Amino acid sequence: MLHHLAYIHPDAKIADNVTVEPFAYIEANVEIGEGSWIGAHAVIKNGSRIGNNCKIFYSAVISQIPQDLKFEGEDTLTIIGDNTAIREFATISKGTKDRLQTVIGKNCLVMAYAHIAHDCIIGNNCIIVNSVQVAGHVVIDDFAVIGGTAAVQQFVKIGKHVMVGGGSLVRKDIPPYIKVAREPLSYAGLNLVGLRRRGFSSEKIGELQEIYRTIYLKGYNNSQALHIIESEIAESPEKEEILQFIKTSKKGIMPASRGNKVASNGEEED
Repeated sequence: MLHHLAYIHPDAKIADNVTVEPFAYIEANVEIGEGSWIGAHAVIKNGSRIGNNCKIFYSAVISQIPQDLKFEGEDTLTIIGDNTAIREFATISKGTKDRLQTVIGKNCLVMAYAHIAHDCIIGNNCIIVNSVQVAGHVVIDDFAVIGGTAAVQQFVKIGKHVMVGGGSLVRKDIPPYIKVAREPLSYAGLNLVGLRRRGFSSEKIGELQEIYRTIYLKGYNNSQALHIIESEIAESPEKEEILQFIKTSKKGIMPASRGNKVASNGEEED
């Protein structure tokens, strides 16, 4: 299962049933879990912690030192959760002294040529599409999908179940459960397809639509919208999550687009 033409440092910890293809390069201080597959010419650098049943495709680079002039060689990690696939030529940088690790959760797909920079924290079941560029210190919560060639600015936070349109420039935080698109990036309705696929009821979707109409489509500023949501919409975990996301946002949430109205199904239309 470990091809004789691969380089595997003797101190690397390789679990049972791992396949390493020819010309893969695996350094010391690496751990690879059971059932994982490492493709030809993949580079697994010092500090990699790869879970069970992961697939690291041809020429991907895991745990390279950060592209950050402040990095001073500190001992940091790149952690990849179980059942995650990293496709061809994707690059993932290890952490710096800020968080000491870059983390990609379980059941994720990072497509070809994507880059995930130092100290990013990506949740479970996320999809990072081809050529997405994620700058340092970004947080992406569970079930988010980042469309192809999108660029995410450093320190941005993206909430759960968000869908970011392809080619987007993400400069502000994106609250959970919505889809965003256009330039400048703005609210484009709930992520209805994703929410329905994940079992959200019609009643729950209606609740989320009312929250986001108040935030984005009724002309209130953020303080007014939050006050109305807190006082007029029934308590729920999703409501509390949205409120806390907005209240704790350090970069501010991205705005509504101009000149849009609400369609009959509660979605935004041009």
